[in-house]
Amino acid sequence: MLRSLYIQNYALIEKLDIDFGSGFSVITGETGAGKSIILGAIGLLLGQRADVKSIRRGAAKCVIEARFEIAGYGMQPFFEENELEYEDECILRREVYASGKSRAFINDTPASLVQMKELGEQLIDVHSQHQNLLLNKEGFQLNVLDILAHDEEELAAYQSLHREWKQAQRDLENLIALAGQNKADEDYIRFQLEQLEDAHLTAGEQEELEREADTLSHAEEIKAGLFRAGQVMNSDEGGLLSALKECLNTMSGLQKVYPSAGELAERLESSYIELKDISQEISGKEEEVEFNPARLEEVNDRLNLIYTLQQKHRVSTVDELLALADDYAAKLSNIISSDEQIEELKSRSEALYNKVKKQAAVLTELRTAAAREVEKQMAARLIPLGMSNVRFRVEIGTRKEPDAHGADTVGFLFSANKNGALQNISSVASGGEIARVMLSVKAMIAGAVKLPTIVFDEIDTGVSGEIADRMADIMQEMGDSDRQVISITHLPQIAARGRAHYKVYKQDNETETNSHIRRLTDEERVEEIAHMLSGATLTEAALNNAKALLGIV
Repeated sequence: MLRSLYIQNYALIEKLDIDFGSGFSVITGETGAGKSIILGAIGLLLGQRADVKSIRRGAAKCVIEARFEIAGYGMQPFFEENELEYEDECILRREVYASGKSRAFINDTPASLVQMKELGEQLIDVHSQHQNLLLNKEGFQLNVLDILAHDEEELAAYQSLHREWKQAQRDLENLIALAGQNKADEDYIRFQLEQLEDAHLTAGEQEELEREADTLSHAEEIKAGLFRAGQVMNSDEGGLLSALKECLNTMSGLQKVYPSAGELAERLESSYIELKDISQEISGKEEEVEFNPARLEEVNDRLNLIYTLQQKHRVSTVDELLALADDYAAKLSNIISSDEQIEELKSRSEALYNKVKKQAAVLTELRTAAAREVEKQMAARLIPLGMSNVRFRVEIGTRKEPDAHGADTVGFLFSANKNGALQNISSVASGGEIARVMLSVKAMIAGAVKLPTIVFDEIDTGVSGEIADRMADIMQEMGDSDRQVISITHLPQIAARGRAHYKVYKQDNETETNSHIRRLTDEERVEEIAHMLSGATLTEAALNNAKALLGIV
């Protein structure tokens, strides 16, 4: 529950630091004193959008910080999932800078606004007057049923199936669209594939053909060069081999008288053998090389085909052409098998849809039982609030197609008058009636959800007298159930029932106006409630009436 609230440089608040207690507390103050400013500051802690205009004039930033006691509310999983340190006291802080930058912290650790909003919604529920409009929102009405039905696990299972089904539907639609496009392109794809397959391309052939083309194009030049080299080596007169042979014989002859010549002879013999082998290879190469215009034309034709295909498909290698052929083959295969794939996906989508409907039926059963409970509780709560002839019914219908929340439509039907026709609550209820209905709904939800703090902002609008007493009873009862309830009110009957009473007020000085809030003493509380009864002028009757409301003898 909310233990303290610190506000600095926000709107008309220069600095505010206030502690709150458990149970039922009230906040009063004149219109415009700054109650809405405090709610706006709390809203920032709940992840609402920050407006730099709300920063106090002349300040570089505003700071909002709240401390919550969260022991016993089972919030450890949130901190574990978000890798935040858990402590029994949780601190939320929001800083908004004049530059427009905003920072959020949870227990002094930087956090995202999404995290702050998710945690804040588990810590505090602020009910403002505009929330009464939620009674006409089907989503809110359905959420009330789900809370009372305690169907969290069933709803999560349903939503998982629904997401799977919708994804299968999207996949089916995409496949049908792709198959239609591919079939339109089938002739083109088939032609391109056949052209590539007819080329009978093989990896590495382009490089081999280019080398062969170079050889064939220069055949005469290559053959003449090889012939000249062979002549140099093998000529009978002055040839390299005959000269080397003569040197070898000379060294061999000197071995008897000059032993060192033997080593030289061995080296010369080795060189002679190597050069003779080279000479023979040159002769063989010369015989291999021939001028063959027909083969050159054949090789060039093949290369031209490859180059043409590369240019057409905007690639530079045979490997890329082969990969392109594989891609065309795969597309063609998909086109051929697309009808089968479509049927398989249709079957999967239908199977998932049946599961969705089955799980939706589980939700409908739980919600129907909860609806009857809602009707009983609402009647029991509204009759003491001056609606003796009230009828409240939860109407559950069926959607044409299940959505993310199930197959059910929900409507709250209401009649406050005897024999009056049941109609949509927003079209027949007055402002005061809607306030009482909404308070009853909140009290009912509070009984099912372990929410630490609830703030009511003038939920008593449009009521007075005995009805205000009954509404105070409900809020006091909620505050006595291990829950903190704070009510911003203009009614003395409600203000007198709070365990603690806070007053919001404005003070002017020579240069500015400041809003403040402080807890009233018992004596101050009597005067505040007397003012609420009689206005600016305190009367003895008002003071006595205030004491009576407070139970002071």
